[in-house]
Amino acid sequence: MHTSIQSLIEARVSANHFDGSRALAESDIVELVRLATLAPSAYNFQNWKFIAVRSPEAKARLKAVSYNQQKVVDAAVTFIICGTLAAHEGLERALQPAVDAGIMARSVSETWVAMAKGSHPSQPQLQRDEAMRSASLAAMTLMLAAEGMGLVSGAMSGFDAAGVAREFGLGAAEVPVMLVTVGYAAPGNWPQKPRKALAEVLEFA
Repeated sequence: MHTSIQSLIEARVSANHFDGSRALAESDIVELVRLATLAPSAYNFQNWKFIAVRSPEAKARLKAVSYNQQKVVDAAVTFIICGTLAAHEGLERALQPAVDAGIMARSVSETWVAMAKGSHPSQPQLQRDEAMRSASLAAMTLMLAAEGMGLVSGAMSGFDAAGVAREFGLGAAEVPVMLVTVGYAAPGNWPQKPRKALAEVLEFA
């Protein structure tokens, strides 16, 4: 694995071409998701869910609801990365390991739970915003983890969200935020595309 986070960021490309003959071990898929779950989330909600699409049958179903993009078939695995709504309902359980480990005082956990339960139930847009943020942070973490494992990846927004939810049995509180294809590179991928000048996007205050 690369040792420098800078080198991972600078080497990453958005891959469209994958070697369909090369699979990923289940242990590698599990490790990618383990690393993805180290991403931050508000209140440590951990309001995400990952579906690893790797069987030919599941890939065919996913291709049909992602505008027939071949890369979901050729990639070793395509992750459906979901954000979950109503995360406040499971917050106490999510924080309990931190309390047990002595990282967080029980009084702090109780305060966070009370704050979340005071603001989130009546604000569906806030719940959705947090779900989108958490899933996106997890997706980026997963893509960098893949880069560190010598793999390539691509984030996809081109899919029918209702179709994905139907085909993969998502609940009403599970929002498919993006697909992330992961696998071994085939020829034809572009290098990393140049970015805007920092002067266009950076301000100091």
